[in-house]
Amino acid sequence: MKQKRNSKLGHHDGSASAGRNARATQKRERTGEYAGTGHHGVVGHHEGAGIDRKLHDPVEDRLTPLEPLDLGIVKSVDDLVRAMAKTAFTGRQLGEAADVLEAMARDAECFVVMTLAGAMTVAKQGLIVSDLIDHGIVNAIVSTGALMAHGLVEATGRAHFRHNPNLSDEELYEAGYNRVYDTLEPEQNLDDVERVMHAVFAGWDAEEVMCSYKLNRAIGAHLAKHAKGQRGILKSAYEKNVPVFVPAFSDSELGLDYALTNRERDKQGKARFRFDPFADLEYFAATLLAQKRLGILTIGGGVPRNWSQQFGPFIELRHRRGGEDLPLKRYHYGLRICPEPVYWGGLSGSPYSEAVSWGKFVPPAEGGRFGEVFLDATVGLPLIVAAVLERLKKKPAGKKALAEAE
Repeated sequence: MKQKRNSKLGHHDGSASAGRNARATQKRERTGEYAGTGHHGVVGHHEGAGIDRKLHDPVEDRLTPLEPLDLGIVKSVDDLVRAMAKTAFTGRQLGEAADVLEAMARDAECFVVMTLAGAMTVAKQGLIVSDLIDHGIVNAIVSTGALMAHGLVEATGRAHFRHNPNLSDEELYEAGYNRVYDTLEPEQNLDDVERVMHAVFAGWDAEEVMCSYKLNRAIGAHLAKHAKGQRGILKSAYEKNVPVFVPAFSDSELGLDYALTNRERDKQGKARFRFDPFADLEYFAATLLAQKRLGILTIGGGVPRNWSQQFGPFIELRHRRGGEDLPLKRYHYGLRICPEPVYWGGLSGSPYSEAVSWGKFVPPAEGGRFGEVFLDATVGLPLIVAAVLERLKKKPAGKKALAEAE
């Protein structure tokens, strides 16, 4: 037992002398004798010791100074956002994000994909997306189906409503009010969406295989004809020839309407509509392959973000496994607004630096430019887009030189 006890004192043979040597070593480390000078009091770089620092001049080191946010000189949203870029924390993130979006808008050879997740249209952010389309800043949309379905509510002139917290969810259910946090979607609204979808399906050629971007274009055409005076994402997308992809199409009101329509066609003895999600993937990839540079503007995360970002790996696999002679394209620009933290491990919170490792983005050292804002998008998106639109109004961007998919 004595030998075992001694073994805890030393680092080598368990002897008492080894223990004494260890304690002497610790004393020398505390007093600085191992600083390479042979005497006490000099601080070294070993075993956690500090150093005798030579303090730098931040001006000589060309560090960027921060500036107080002076509301007295702020005259516009752009003034505010530019001032925030010179502050710290999320304010700086937001200000720098506006610079990234402006760069994408001004890059004549940059094709910009916008991905949308979360209840952004229920939260009344849909017209901001329409503005981005109408001003030519966004060239393709990848979205959840629910977001597009709720957007149809606005485009048909219906409304969402503020939730009265005095009403229980049981009472809301009985009254036909679907709750999305603090907002209500009346079930009647979704019945109106179904009527729009019924009209679109009625005009669909059953011989043509359906996919989400083709269906969304048909919905946009219907709205352009029948919803005059109303604005909406799909209507703007149709008018500006911007494709809208819904990768998880069956996970939405639109997907349920499609399924119900096919069941009705079964009862009527008609051939079922056919839906091919891989037609979306192929057209999306072909469209991006035709471009010189790529940018992505992401709200939230989820399937739309991942589906859009997998373009780079898809092209690499076609080249490496399939032997296709293809340029290995990645996104040059990235801007995302999402409050989810990285440490949960989900894609929504993952930073662009992580996506570089997957071959999805050009690293900053090679010209990549990113902005990441950890903020509720209903706060961040209006400020960023309003600031950029003000900048483009003062100094318009040139016409984009984008290519068509081959």
